[in-house]
Amino acid sequence: MQTLTVFYDARCGLCSRFRRWMQAQPSYVTLEFVPYDSALAKERCPQIGNLRADEEIVVMSDEGSLWQGAAAWVTCLWALCEYREWSARLAHPTMQAMARRVVHWVSGNRIRLSGLMRLTPDEIRKEAHVGSCADGACRVDADG
Repeated sequence: MQTLTVFYDARCGLCSRFRRWMQAQPSYVTLEFVPYDSALAKERCPQIGNLRADEEIVVMSDEGSLWQGAAAWVTCLWALCEYREWSARLAHPTMQAMARRVVHWVSGNRIRLSGLMRLTPDEIRKEAHVGSCADGACRVDADG
């Protein structure tokens, strides 16, 4: 496996913040992030519409393997150099049920959590510029 595609909700601040955090981490494999409801998502994963990607994260390997929910989160951690050990812990049978409950709760409350933490979705960040663009140096706020 050389590449993981992470299908995420670009309208969710928490999901968008997670994407930015993952991109900043050293990884063992190439990570590609695609909004789950984009044309590119449908091209890469024709079954994406049937996977409830609007409710839970979906991850796909370049070999075609798919993970969703807690398994997708564990796969994301597995891809990151500093978190692979955590992925093994969370994948252990004694931790799987707890990981599923936590992921289910976060997924079900992600929009509310995004608002409480004032996290800006990627979809909005594209349009929201900080400062003046008169000098050609428009910047997007690097908030979480």
